[in-house]
Amino acid sequence: MDPLVHEWLNLIVRWAHVLFAIAWIGSSFYFMWLDAALEPPDPPRPGVAGELWSVHGGGFYRVEKFGVAPPSLPRRLHWFKWEAGLTFLSGALMLILVFYVGMGGDVFVEPALARFGGLGAGLGFAALIVVAWLLYDRLFLSSFGRAAPLQATGIGFVGLVAVIWLLCSVMQPQIAYVHVGGLIGALMVANVWMIIIPNQTIMVADVKAGRAPDPERGLQGKIRSTHNSYLTLPVVFTMLSKNFSSTWGSRHSWLILTGIIVVGALVRHWFILHDTGRTQDGRWIWPAALAGMVALFFVARSG
Repeated sequence: MDPLVHEWLNLIVRWAHVLFAIAWIGSSFYFMWLDAALEPPDPPRPGVAGELWSVHGGGFYRVEKFGVAPPSLPRRLHWFKWEAGLTFLSGALMLILVFYVGMGGDVFVEPALARFGGLGAGLGFAALIVVAWLLYDRLFLSSFGRAAPLQATGIGFVGLVAVIWLLCSVMQPQIAYVHVGGLIGALMVANVWMIIIPNQTIMVADVKAGRAPDPERGLQGKIRSTHNSYLTLPVVFTMLSKNFSSTWGSRHSWLILTGIIVVGALVRHWFILHDTGRTQDGRWIWPAALAGMVALFFVARSG
């Protein structure tokens, strides 16, 4: 490919990817905040679980959330799914342009893998995404995952750490970081398109047909949406990580990335507590996050 053509394609796709990601992250953060800020309606209204009044841009807004679903639906219902889908598509195209076309087999440090070239790298990563999604999805749809979501999250995190170690072992470290972010982002998009949107579609169809929607579908969507929210800050770091060679350049690169993911999730947890008015419960988070970053600094400095 002509170098100038490749550079401008890279520019356009990268710019689009950032734009779509901003839109997706913004809507995700807003709805997590909205859900946390809802208060019981006064006076109570049948079926309404919470409401919120706000002011912005010179206007007043009133938002209601129903416990399961309203008795009927309006003519126009807004959905939030294309931000996630376009973020994934632009990100996949960026991986192809930058790594699989631009670098080919050079993404690997293992000569045995490098001989498969860019096509092999792309197909291998796609297979990893599929396997990771199937394991993650089955875990949280299982009876164990439904009964003990926190414990299931711990198991999922251990699996993620194993993948981080694997990618940092076989890929160029800075490229491994980007691919870890790509994997997490793909799982987040799958949460939207494979769980949240289908469940919402069924619930909408139930309301239109006069049936009572299954609240379990809404609960599953809420769990996956919460996962996505906690993973957002770690993914943003991987998008920026190329600029910070002291992280991926360390011989402990997998450990540093794991630590940054934990710190990012902790910081996101503080914001969620703050949104629910439970800031006091999260007083330990900022000191812990700072201590974690200091510890990671010394791990990076050790070589």
